Amino acid sequence: MLAIPFPNVDPVLLSVDLFGATLSLRWYALAYIVGLVLAWRYVRSLMKRPAIWPGNAAPMTPDQPEDLLTWMVLGVILGGRLGFVLFYQPGHYLANPGEILQVWNGGMSFHGGFLGVVLGVIGYCRFNRLPLLQVGDAVAMAAPIGLLLGRLANFINAELWGRTTDVPWAVIFPNAGDLPRHPSQLYEALFEGALLFLAMWWMGTRKDALKRPGTLIGVFLIGYGAARAFVELFRQPDAFFQGPGNPLGHALQFTETLGLTMGQILSLPMIAAGIAFIALARRPEPEAEG
Repeated sequence: MLAIPFPNVDPVLLSVDLFGATLSLRWYALAYIVGLVLAWRYVRSLMKRPAIWPGNAAPMTPDQPEDLLTWMVLGVILGGRLGFVLFYQPGHYLANPGEILQVWNGGMSFHGGFLGVVLGVIGYCRFNRLPLLQVGDAVAMAAPIGLLLGRLANFINAELWGRTTDVPWAVIFPNAGDLPRHPSQLYEALFEGALLFLAMWWMGTRKDALKRPGTLIGVFLIGYGAARAFVELFRQPDAFFQGPGNPLGHALQFTETLGLTMGQILSLPMIAAGIAFIALARRPEPEAEG
């Protein structure tokens, strides 16, 4: 079968020896850093366009997204790690609690990071008395930037690869055997990242979607959930679900009973929540009593 050789890219971008210790900057960490910075700049640019917001007034000043970034960073890191521990390998980390904080060994969950960002945005808005749905719409529009970069970093790390296939663009990944596989990380970068970003940018800046608070939160939830559920058809199920070490494995993994992967199961409530957000955003405003 024809297959594309895996590109020879070192997952470690830069290593520096300092005081007898080696400090490394990995592509994966850089994706998080650059994704958050670009998201901050993008949200800032949206706040400079009052005409696209309800009442022609942006919900934040152009300077406030910088403070929001701090809350989002904490949400991504804490939520992403705890989500991985609880959703994917609770048995392993229950037996080895000292490894929970070892984020440098890998293991982050998008769904956990998403919940962490949601809590961070809620906390920031309540603390600063800002309109939650409008700020949430802005954050939702920026989220695909981080997804795009994160999935590209997954590809460079040769992790989360796809199922075996004979398509012409299949890739033989290191540590995944000799059979060609779907580059499912690139599928996710395309659907969850690039295409979702363009769709939400078009709706928010060209179709007045931001004038109905909550609409783009719903679009993001549906778009990500549907894209993730679709790509799961090509992505190799996580191996650690198949053993007895994970008490959730038999109930939530790719089983004959449910026929769903963990990623699909976690995406279903996101899609349902997205539909609810759009329905609420489309409700007619109550007429003012006169």
